[in-house]
Amino acid sequence: MRRSLIRWCILLTVMVASALPWHTAGTAAETKPDAKPSLAGVWQGIIKVQSIELRVVLRIVAEGDRYKATLDSPDQGAKGIPFDRITLEGDNVKLELKAIKASFDGKLTKDGQTIQGKWTQAGTLPLDFKRLEKEPDYSRPQEPKKPYPYVEEEVTYKNDAAGITLAGTLTYLASDKPAPAALLISGSGPQDRNETVMGHKPFWILADYLTRRGIVVLRVDDRGVGGSTGNTMTSTTADMAADALAGVAYLKSRKEVDSREIGLLGHSEGGLVAPLAASLSDDVAFIVMLAGTGVAGEQILYRQAELIAKAQGADDAARAASRSTQERMIKAIKESADSAEAEKRVRDIAAEELAKSATGEEQGPAAKAAMEAQLKLGLSPWFRYFLTYDPQPALRKVKCPTLVLNGEKDLQVDPKQNLPPIAAALKDGGNPDFEVRELAGLNHLLQHCQTGSPSEYSKIDETLAPEALEIIGDWIASKTARP
Repeated sequence: MRRSLIRWCILLTVMVASALPWHTAGTAAETKPDAKPSLAGVWQGIIKVQSIELRVVLRIVAEGDRYKATLDSPDQGAKGIPFDRITLEGDNVKLELKAIKASFDGKLTKDGQTIQGKWTQAGTLPLDFKRLEKEPDYSRPQEPKKPYPYVEEEVTYKNDAAGITLAGTLTYLASDKPAPAALLISGSGPQDRNETVMGHKPFWILADYLTRRGIVVLRVDDRGVGGSTGNTMTSTTADMAADALAGVAYLKSRKEVDSREIGLLGHSEGGLVAPLAASLSDDVAFIVMLAGTGVAGEQILYRQAELIAKAQGADDAARAASRSTQERMIKAIKESADSAEAEKRVRDIAAEELAKSATGEEQGPAAKAAMEAQLKLGLSPWFRYFLTYDPQPALRKVKCPTLVLNGEKDLQVDPKQNLPPIAAALKDGGNPDFEVRELAGLNHLLQHCQTGSPSEYSKIDETLAPEALEIIGDWIASKTARP
């Protein structure tokens, strides 16, 4: 849901350590290398924020009498971010990255294998880089390998009403016969067309699987990401539904697509967007909701925070305190007459909480930076809309075939909280063809997991459970088969 705290909660948690732009122009940092020690090579470190671990890769190249350095964040899909400056004085190493107001200060160990230091970006966090003997391979086992047995085409189309351009990838089998099509809708926040999260690219795997089964698939960058214009966080769920319908209109224009068989497949908040779009258009032939919600965002956030905190070992008192803070902030946002009043009230609450939690010189700035990131999210138009949006009316209007899948161990969208009201709304609305399933052992990303905590996502090699892919593929095939 990226960014309610659904999928966005993951990125929100690590905002202090990341905030890395998708595309950063510029030249890699340069400095003259000393004869000893040498920094040239590939280094990997792990930034830890609460229970989340992010891998970061530092690449340093010696070119003549100078060094150049770039940064990768493979778990966020960011590569080749150039440092503006790198210096080595004795064994002291300093790097500066002005684009995100970040820096690293470290010390090279005598054996030249580790740079021990701290990453500063609003707050300060420990970060040690260890030298790697070879290039790291961050590909996941399920990621497709070329050559593909299908056509892959880069496309753009417009949402004229919003004045934006959307960019994506269309995949289809070469054939003279029009085929069913599915538009993939990502979760909360600025997501790329592959729905990249924690080193995984679930929409890439899903698109590859469905295309091989004869389904045309369109996956798209969200507003403000990659080749798409606009801004996700100043948009709302309703705006995303309009973008989805613009995608449906584009698919109708393609000769490869059977215009009678165009469906929407949404994950997390995308599972909220899909039924809203379907309720507004007769052009949607089917929808698939993956980890979608059936209750208002406010209730999702309370349950999500409770389940994740419990999985991380928080005691009853800590969970109760967290709930109290959540309720106060959400109440302030909902009751404020305008954004200025909401910001003042929320910042007052945040200041109180920081005063309680900042116990050390480093913990204070880090906590302040994390709180600032949450404030910006909480005061965004997207979040304010999400808090009170009730999916029930739209679900009751959906009359096309509908498949609803949630993982049993999903801590971000609890199946026990959401599947019953989704089923009830579809039934009450008279939908004649829907299926609701809870998939055993799967988390929010539909991976096999141990606890379901977001802290596990990057540690799991699997991107999408094979049985989930098969269920989706079989269901779409059964609903789009024509004599």
